[in-house]
Amino acid sequence: MKILSTEQTREADAFTISNEPILSIDLMERASKEFVNWFVFKFPVSEFEMLSVICGKGNNGGDGMSIARQLVDKGYDVAVFVLNLNDKISDDFKTNLERVNQLKDLNKITLKEVASVDELPVFGEEEILVDAVLGSGLTRPVQGQLAEIINFLNECNNTMVAVDIPTGVFSDMPTTGTCIDADFTFAFEFPKLAFFFPENYHCVGDFVYRSIGLDQKFIESADSPYFYLTPDYVKKIYKKRDKFAHKGVFGHALLIMGSYGKMGAAILATKACLRAGVGLVTVHVPICGYEVMQTSVPEAMVSLDEDRFIFTKVYDLPKYTTIAIGCGLSTKNRTRNALCYLLKHMNKPTVLDADALNILGQSPDWFEYIPKGSILTPHPKEFERMFGRATDNFERNVLQRQKAQEFGVYIILKGANTCIATPEGICYFNSTGNPGMGTAGSGDVLTGILTGLLAQEYNPLQACILGVYIHGLAGDIAAEIQSEESLTSGDLVDYLGKAFLELAR
Repeated sequence: MKILSTEQTREADAFTISNEPILSIDLMERASKEFVNWFVFKFPVSEFEMLSVICGKGNNGGDGMSIARQLVDKGYDVAVFVLNLNDKISDDFKTNLERVNQLKDLNKITLKEVASVDELPVFGEEEILVDAVLGSGLTRPVQGQLAEIINFLNECNNTMVAVDIPTGVFSDMPTTGTCIDADFTFAFEFPKLAFFFPENYHCVGDFVYRSIGLDQKFIESADSPYFYLTPDYVKKIYKKRDKFAHKGVFGHALLIMGSYGKMGAAILATKACLRAGVGLVTVHVPICGYEVMQTSVPEAMVSLDEDRFIFTKVYDLPKYTTIAIGCGLSTKNRTRNALCYLLKHMNKPTVLDADALNILGQSPDWFEYIPKGSILTPHPKEFERMFGRATDNFERNVLQRQKAQEFGVYIILKGANTCIATPEGICYFNSTGNPGMGTAGSGDVLTGILTGLLAQEYNPLQACILGVYIHGLAGDIAAEIQSEESLTSGDLVDYLGKAFLELAR
């Protein structure tokens, strides 16, 4: 799913209105209906009867008015509070205000204008608040009386639902100033870029989105570097196996991993690589890892290093379909030298993680040796060690895209909504995964999955997209059964099979 900027979304609205054709007030009605359909499912009237809609006087307020009216029809007890803080008013808001006034005259809805925080009521404990004050067109921080009202609303213990975007949040740049702290945000057509960065989570909460029927040809033609991974898109990448296929056609992966005291990382990555469908796996470990690997992963072949405790050398690179290096590797000098040699002699995409990235961070001039099309999988601290500190996540995203382009590699920045940056400067945000995956070894599992997919001749972009998605999906399935708190990296491996089944369905 393509993610458009605020200006592009405005253009998509205008294009749809002109070419469907449809009146803007009717498009607003259609958008509000999508919100209401979701709201009724999420907060059934039998459990959450009362709600208050807080509206501005622009188009976001018009959405709020339309939503309020439609929720009255669904049986909710609705109060609308219009913030009368300036003289600006949109035409569609004015139309919807007239429609709500008709309901008010029939005593079906409460409607009140508010000019200061003192004029707001004390909301009931079970009452849901709907934020429809300011939309995505905000260009400067919220201040003055509106900031006071927002602070008051945030201090309430009520569930807060934002329409399209929380008031005070900027869509395409870092948010400064006061903003609504929503528990849920319902976005029209697609999520906003701001939703994917952690500094905005306290404002956005859990977001959902629904299409409101904007012109798809316009959206397809719009130029954007940002995409959100949907199940339908990932399913197109997934390859069904041929009936007569055998292990020889699913590739031979080499995993260079582990050191004294860190063999668990090698075990997790190897198991994940096998679960991802690779034909053969050889894992290269120091001598101290031989028995534990043979015992823990009998399906894997073991190649032994000359050193007892660390990685120092590996041979016969050309015979492997793909190679991954880094999990539990250590950053000793002999390992550093061996990694440099490996990079210089590799001529195919490689997966680099953990200590391989830490070594590169210590020797940035080695980046030029990384084979084009390789996949780097840093967590935020590893990313910072390699490429420097950013002031915020918007700036870090720009840096991620720049470095992916500069070195011709894929950079997977791990975290909530894990972001894949491509050599073309495109970003894909993942839609699967949960906080329970923030546990030791989760990244090792991802490395194994990516390597297994590359070995099966998924191209690097396909491996990144499918790997990240299936990794998160396995985590979601595991969390449903084990809970987020008790989820371990081993669970991710164990539930990979169910994740593939879910994707196939």
